[in-house]
Amino acid sequence: MIHLFPLPALAIYLVFLVYPIFSAFVYSLYDWQGIKRGAFIGLKNFATLFTVEPFNEMFWNALSHNVLYFVVEMVVQNGIGFMLAFFIYRKIRGAGFLKIAYFMPRLLSVIVIGFLWKLIFNPNYGALNSVLTSVGLADWAKPWLGDPDTALMAIILVNCWFGVGFAMLIFLAGLQSIPEELIEAARLDGARGLTMLWRIILPLCMPSITIMTVFTFIQAFEAFELVYAMQGSMGEPFYSTDTLAVYFYRMAFGGSGGAGETALGLGSALAVVLFIIVASVSAISVYLMRKREVQH
Repeated sequence: MIHLFPLPALAIYLVFLVYPIFSAFVYSLYDWQGIKRGAFIGLKNFATLFTVEPFNEMFWNALSHNVLYFVVEMVVQNGIGFMLAFFIYRKIRGAGFLKIAYFMPRLLSVIVIGFLWKLIFNPNYGALNSVLTSVGLADWAKPWLGDPDTALMAIILVNCWFGVGFAMLIFLAGLQSIPEELIEAARLDGARGLTMLWRIILPLCMPSITIMTVFTFIQAFEAFELVYAMQGSMGEPFYSTDTLAVYFYRMAFGGSGGAGETALGLGSALAVVLFIIVASVSAISVYLMRKREVQH
């Protein structure tokens, strides 16, 4: 009887994860007339996605934005998250309040966060431009979400603000798992300051760093809700905020993106490519982490 207990969880896993992935792969192998499946065309949708304009240009444009998303989040979100975790780990005054304050945004809906920050970035009555003007920096005020040079970075930084509390907790858990005996032994050997951080603490925090890196990569390459809430499904302005997930939604369900009658097939092909990218990088990262743990 005990062997039947995992069946409900297995059923949910198969219905909501395995089946959609398998269906997307099958759909990508057919031609589509709207929502009606046509003839079997093999890998033609994949070839179209990578070689035919405008699909290939929009794919590489969206992919580059996902890469930028990941890089900025790694540097800003995880960098700040680790520093905050380190300060709390050192038991500075108000550490408990910091944990609560920086994690609070994570409790809000991403859609709510997106609409709130869209109001803050409003060029006419937004709080950001009003503050800049009031402190004598009116020249810095601009239409943040209406300028192709700043729109994507504004969204990424909002996402960093939203996720820094979660990163802080993951890194704090890694820091608190370090045996105090090792820290004391390193101090007796003369390790101080940056030497202690670089030579002792960071190597011992590698499991949590690896976990956060994988999580950040997955989140960056699946970026959709915040972009959709702040800029819609068209990647405005001029596709400067397009990501692979937004492009997939627009091509498969939005009736836009120049996909015509093959929209569902091309969208499914894009979903399969996105799945392969995320699954491959995640699997390699987990393998390297386990290999490192075995070696140590």
